[in-house]
Amino acid sequence: MPDNVSHVIADLLLAWYDANARLLPWRAPPGTPPPDPYRVWLSEVMLQQTQVAAVIPYFEKFTTRWPDFASLAAADDADVMSAWAGLGYYARARNLLAAARAVAGEHGGRLPEDEAALRKLPGFGAYTAAAVAAIAFGQRAVVVDGNVERVVTRLFAVTDPLPGAKPQVLELTDSITPDARAGDFAQAMMDLGATLCTPRSPKCLLCPLAEACAARRSGTPEAFPVKAKKAARPVRYGTFFWLERDGAVLLVRRPAKGLLGGMRALPTGPWADSPPGLADAPVAADWTLRNAAIRHVFTHFELNAVLATATLARHIDAVDGEWWPIARLDEAGLPRLFAKAVEAMESEA
Repeated sequence: MPDNVSHVIADLLLAWYDANARLLPWRAPPGTPPPDPYRVWLSEVMLQQTQVAAVIPYFEKFTTRWPDFASLAAADDADVMSAWAGLGYYARARNLLAAARAVAGEHGGRLPEDEAALRKLPGFGAYTAAAVAAIAFGQRAVVVDGNVERVVTRLFAVTDPLPGAKPQVLELTDSITPDARAGDFAQAMMDLGATLCTPRSPKCLLCPLAEACAARRSGTPEAFPVKAKKAARPVRYGTFFWLERDGAVLLVRRPAKGLLGGMRALPTGPWADSPPGLADAPVAADWTLRNAAIRHVFTHFELNAVLATATLARHIDAVDGEWWPIARLDEAGLPRLFAKAVEAMESEA
């Protein structure tokens, strides 16, 4: 793209952003000095595969409790995982702690400003490193999230399907990213995708880039981005064990690595290709399989689980886990999957 055209696109978009930027707790107003790098980084990690509206209360809770790298680095793992419960994709929380500890221990409590140095920290992929470098430090970096991807594929009418077209989208985004105000430009692209250039019914009449947009000229902007057909998710089956004793239910801590790692949860049997029944029950008891079905979709598979319930009338020392008061389960920090099981029990009560 000729330089003069790319400059016009950047200028139009930044002018629109100056007047229409979303007010978000981790941002600085357009054209002002960059915001606190800690808040930028924390928000970017939370926003991965999560909507802004869902992130805001978590962000405010985290920054109140852990306002900087030092306080987060010193936090107890279980406390952070519990505070994260409900946001999903729990590897982000584990990387959050690891990165905070690396910054506190190896970088004097300050994030490196260079994109390449940021990539060396836990959880800093290409997108997060570019976003933090641009937004927190004003570095010129090419920032491509889902919103930017949609804007760029429409702006240039990219006909190759995603995800194969990602390198092309990165190159095209690079071609319109300005040297100055790169952080504002990245956030302007995100805001444009979130508010006007939406997946369905894009508001082209309000878009500052409408005249330059090839997809709009084609008459079918909603046809972009083109996406390759997804393979069907495999289905797995499981059993959640609800073991009661004296008004409490048995909770366990999942292994640190793997799905929902480090989180409190109900005991489960294997997640298998066929219903596992009572395999790997936490104790020998008079288990009852309930009709309640719990369905949860992970990135790579769908889990269909059932509930098995039992009540102990006596103390058993050999049970691994902790007895959590049923009346206070909302304080346990259960991930959404297991919160669904609690809701299923409540509906049967």
